[in-house]
Amino acid sequence: MIKNIVFDFGGVLIEIDTPTAIKAFTDLGLDDAQKYLNSYQQTGAFFALENGDISGEEFVDELSHLCHRTVSYDEARAAWMGFVVKVHSEYMQWLQQLRPKYRLCILSNTNPFLQGWARSSSFTPEGKSLDDLFDSLFLSYLMHCSKPDEAIYRKMLNDGNMKPEETLFIDDSPKNIEAARSVGINTLLVKNGEDWRPALTQFLENHQ
Repeated sequence: MIKNIVFDFGGVLIEIDTPTAIKAFTDLGLDDAQKYLNSYQQTGAFFALENGDISGEEFVDELSHLCHRTVSYDEARAAWMGFVVKVHSEYMQWLQQLRPKYRLCILSNTNPFLQGWARSSSFTPEGKSLDDLFDSLFLSYLMHCSKPDEAIYRKMLNDGNMKPEETLFIDDSPKNIEAARSVGINTLLVKNGEDWRPALTQFLENHQ
């Protein structure tokens, strides 16, 4: 029986647009921005930020070096927000119906720039933050590990006192799904921008 439902953030809870984010960082002056950014896991200083190896301020310093000019914290935050296409607040409202029966969690490769917004009242039109809508947040930059490293799944299970066979993980990355399966977690692969509610409903009906 499933007791815990764990969602990826970008590509599942919010619709993302990687090309727009790449353009935003290119406009800041970052050469070859596409080599640092993709939909699932970043590289270089961008990975170091999401893995919690450097702070937001240290990232801004490194970004300034890469752009050959001084980049402000607000400019960096605006560029990261280029990933965000849409927050489906109707999905969030629908999920609240599941909370009496299931523990709702997030497991995300993310960073303080995006989470500063997502964990604020600006996240939904109703003024709800991720902390209001989910029971537990497992965020790469706070956990100091990232998907698809098996370590982040094991740490989530341990820190959250969750059993893998009682946990369902929903993600849009095949590699992340494969890694979750390797530690015994149930999985559901979805596509960025897809309405995953019917698939989730069907899965839960089949695993009662």
